[in-house]
Amino acid sequence: MATKGNPSISKHVARHSPADGVRTGRGAVSNLVGRFETTSVERVDDGWSHESSSQDDDLPRLDTTLQIEHSRSIITRNNSPDVGFSQSINPYRGCEHGCVYCFARPTHAYFNLSPGLDFETKLFYKPDAVKQLEAELAHRNYQCQTIALGTNTDPYQPVEREQRLMRGILELLQRCRHPVSIVTKGSLIERDIDILSDMAAKNLASVAISITTLRNDMKRTLEPRAASPAARLRVVKALSEAGVPVTVMVAPVIPLLTDHELEHILEAAAQAGARHAGYLLVRLPFEVKQLFRDWLNAHEPLKAQHVMSLINQMRGGRDNDPRFSFRQKGMGVYAELLAKRFAAACHRFSLNVDERQRLDTSQFIAPVPEGGQMSLW
Repeated sequence: MATKGNPSISKHVARHSPADGVRTGRGAVSNLVGRFETTSVERVDDGWSHESSSQDDDLPRLDTTLQIEHSRSIITRNNSPDVGFSQSINPYRGCEHGCVYCFARPTHAYFNLSPGLDFETKLFYKPDAVKQLEAELAHRNYQCQTIALGTNTDPYQPVEREQRLMRGILELLQRCRHPVSIVTKGSLIERDIDILSDMAAKNLASVAISITTLRNDMKRTLEPRAASPAARLRVVKALSEAGVPVTVMVAPVIPLLTDHELEHILEAAAQAGARHAGYLLVRLPFEVKQLFRDWLNAHEPLKAQHVMSLINQMRGGRDNDPRFSFRQKGMGVYAELLAKRFAAACHRFSLNVDERQRLDTSQFIAPVPEGGQMSLW
């Protein structure tokens, strides 16, 4: 893995690889140009290629690179009415898990990078995340509210094994008795069970594990570098046994491809120890809709048209509906049926029987940064 400094950003140079195609271990099958670019490159077969060579033989190797991102603030705040948090932290930009449906992919366009293969190979990290967080928590105007992690890109993606940013963030939050909620599909979270268990005992931590499918063959192309379905269920069990409240998120639900697994996923999660559940319909904002179509044509060509037809039915005739309240669950007959199936399955497997307990914000103790002065009160 290469590590470089902060990238220089050009406004008028298209970052599009002409070598599009299916790569083992990568989710996107194209490096679609971002919506802010002025030029693009399209790969065309001119008929001179050797018939005996496979498509994969012509594709250059794509290694993961890691670059530093400097940000003025580590805590991101929002007032969206349909998400359950008001502030979050994203220690990484881009995600090596490579989930082709990821709604965070379009953020790479702001860096003049492609939301396609660039998103899962050209990653950014914030090495000063813990130091910045300590300073922001120590600010006299800071008001404690649960901090959500994993709301954009997965904080437990493979690079976390080396960078250990999550470990440092959790150690600080544990010391400050600050509540935290985590969403992940990475098994690396097991490394931090010691911290999460201690915080959960004080009602300061909760975790949601995202499970899209129980099929290994589907997972390998849909979210190639994420943990296997079996590993995620193992994480649910380990966290639950350690006393950490666990929610399973069936997310995203993709019609015709994964929606038939809804009840099976909920049953398996309940057996592993999850006590709450939720689901989200697949979202295709901005460039994601074309990336997803490319993926369908490459991996599920016989179902591609039907899948998109069902998505359009739940999105008011479009590929995506960005409206609050509708963007998460969709609309129409198919969406209503999905909601009824989810409710029936939760009842059958004793999920969501009790309300999720709100994490406690009253225990917060502001940190004293190195060289700082403690308050007299």
